[in-house]
Amino acid sequence: MRPKTLFLYTLIASIALSALIGIVVILFGNFGDLEIKVLLTTLTVTVTSILGLACGAYLETRRGKLIPLIGIVLALVSGVMWVVLVWHGTVHEDFFAKLLLSLTLGAASCSHISLLSLARLERRFIWSRYAIHIAVWLLTAYLLYLIWNVDAIDESTSRIIGVLSIVIAALTIVTPVFHKLSAGQPDSAEIDAEISRLKLRIEELEAKKRTLNQNAENAFVEP
Repeated sequence: MRPKTLFLYTLIASIALSALIGIVVILFGNFGDLEIKVLLTTLTVTVTSILGLACGAYLETRRGKLIPLIGIVLALVSGVMWVVLVWHGTVHEDFFAKLLLSLTLGAASCSHISLLSLARLERRFIWSRYAIHIAVWLLTAYLLYLIWNVDAIDESTSRIIGVLSIVIAALTIVTPVFHKLSAGQPDSAEIDAEISRLKLRIEELEAKKRTLNQNAENAFVEP
């Protein structure tokens, strides 16, 4: 099963389970510790599925492998760690908490990049793709630095995060617009992929033709 399809089915199942829990709580009015843990687990699965779905969709385009694969791995590992946190309560180890936040942040960044990379951009708009990569990875690196060095947080922290967040938000908004303006203009990677598919189809048809010709010759030779 393809990654995108797997995450899509998981997302649908987790949403359905969350809805079912909500209906049961409304009807019977019983929302204890077990129900809270189950609900948080389904929400974790939902978020993990969304992150994996974005990476899986980009992975299937075959225009990039490294970022979506890393995103899928980080999403799955962080999802498991969040479930462990939900069922085992408060984390007393500082390393576990920092690692969990780091993995979650990495998964979110890879998913964000993967989702925006689905856009097909003309050459005149390709600068926005490089810009979003720079902005996202700068913010990710800075947040990771703060996670592992809490003492480094000062009055400039909010300004740096704010500026990078605004840039990322702006580029995220304009990317679909650039994609729409680039409609009908396939990029070189898409053209190469289409050429490969056509070559493969031609080889298949030629093989079928040779088989038909061989069968016709055999039929003609046989008495």
